[in-house]
Amino acid sequence: MTARSTAPAGVPGTRRPRRPEPGTAQQPLPPARFAFDGRTWREIAYLLLNLPMALFAFVYVVLVVAVGSALAVTVVGLPLLAAGLVGARWLGAAERGRARRLLGTVVDEPSPLRFARRDGFVGGLWSRLKDPVGWRSLLFGFIRLPWGVLTFTVTLVSLFVLWPVLPFIARGLSSVDRALVRGLLCPSDELERRIAELESDRGAVVDTAAADLRRIERDLHDGAQARLVNLAMGLGLAKEKLLEGQADDTVAAMVDEAHGEVKLALQELRDLARGIHPAVLTDRGLDAALSSLAGRCTVPVRVAVNLPERPAPAIEGIAYFTVSELLQNISKHSGARAASVEVWRADHRLIVRVEDDGRGGASLGGGTGMAGLADRLGAVDGQFVVDSPAGGPTTVAAELPWRDRTES
Repeated sequence: MTARSTAPAGVPGTRRPRRPEPGTAQQPLPPARFAFDGRTWREIAYLLLNLPMALFAFVYVVLVVAVGSALAVTVVGLPLLAAGLVGARWLGAAERGRARRLLGTVVDEPSPLRFARRDGFVGGLWSRLKDPVGWRSLLFGFIRLPWGVLTFTVTLVSLFVLWPVLPFIARGLSSVDRALVRGLLCPSDELERRIAELESDRGAVVDTAAADLRRIERDLHDGAQARLVNLAMGLGLAKEKLLEGQADDTVAAMVDEAHGEVKLALQELRDLARGIHPAVLTDRGLDAALSSLAGRCTVPVRVAVNLPERPAPAIEGIAYFTVSELLQNISKHSGARAASVEVWRADHRLIVRVEDDGRGGASLGGGTGMAGLADRLGAVDGQFVVDSPAGGPTTVAAELPWRDRTES
């Protein structure tokens, strides 16, 4: 049997090369692709920036501590150390920002340094020297140098040698950085956090106080003041007529009108004083004061006050005006047929609950003053909760810190 030749025509003794099959080694490889996600690249960038940032912070810490300690016996030593601690706060803020942008680690900002003017230069200097945030920032900058060298070296080498496991290395190293930032650059303790919260509430308190002063000024100008001006003018005219010997019915009418103006002015002043701080609250406490509010409400209100003793006057006042505002809302907006007010003490808290069977739909953003009440209670570490589904009923709970009257 004769074998058939595979050589192409005109080329004796040669074979035709076969076309490579798909999937064989001769097929060209696809281009290289980066398989790391954005989070991994941000962690790598953070680790590579550790070295320059750590070098700068370490040099700063050494200079501050060395110069401040060496010159501590002189006039300028302690002020230089205090200024260095303020600068350390800035370094800490920069590191918190870098961790937030690249690692997604959010750390609360510590409260700013504050001292009263009456403390003078010495008091301000001492406040800066004992600042725990500044000292922890200095410690953070001091211990970061060896860690920065290590993370920079390992990450740089892994970029060229350990590429497949680099995401795991970056995740592990950056986790240590996250722990360092949270441990050394966070607010000092719970007190620091509370200070920051109270500072944020201070603006609401100032705005509320300014609004109350404007309301009082407007009520005085448009109400009692205007009536007293009319009263003075009427009495002046009556006096002139009496001096002229015209003691007739006209003078009697003018005096009678002036008497009516006096009674109206007195009533408006009483209402204004009640709006500032009612006398019944001062004399008889929340039970009598809230019952008086309920009697003026257009909706029947049941009042139940169960307090073994009276809280501080400031807490009583806030509770009173909270109920007053809520009952006004019930009269104007709820369409309710009945309401109730309950007040009691639970541990170290004063609880106020106001309910009505109205149409519901109340909220903190409903334009009925609820947001202002929430801000006022929040300023004294209180809470304000509104539960008002459409169709009702509406339940509003206010919780205030209980303070003895001796603390006010």
